[in-house]
Amino acid sequence: RDDMRAGLLVLAGIALAGFLAIAIVLPQMASSELKAAAAALISGADPAKTQVGAAAEKAGNLAGSGTSVKIASRSDAKAGEMKYVVEQNGVIRGWNEKNAIEIALTPALAGGKTAWICKGYPQDGMPQSCGGK
Repeated sequence: RDDMRAGLLVLAGIALAGFLAIAIVLPQMASSELKAAAAALISGADPAKTQVGAAAEKAGNLAGSGTSVKIASRSDAKAGEMKYVVEQNGVIRGWNEKNAIEIALTPALAGGKTAWICKGYPQDGMPQSCGGK
């Protein structure tokens, strides 16, 4: 009887350890992968930010600053396909379906220079510079 009880306690301990690994370790791994995908999505918009900023600063306003700016979708080895749209007013939207993340980069002109506001979803996967926690 005692051997059986000891065996059940060992099995319960193994099950608990397995549960803790799934409940704690896997979400942290997923979180770091999500953060890496978000960082790749954000950095992929850098060339368009430069083009929009130059057009807006030259014209002195944001109207039409994104009209001729395009970003080709690109494939990241881990995160999958990154897609972007540049709106006429210079707002850049990006998304990655595999990780269910999206960003919006909104330009603002101040003192003749372009500044950017980044918002992303889900917040848990975003860096602080893009509304993350």
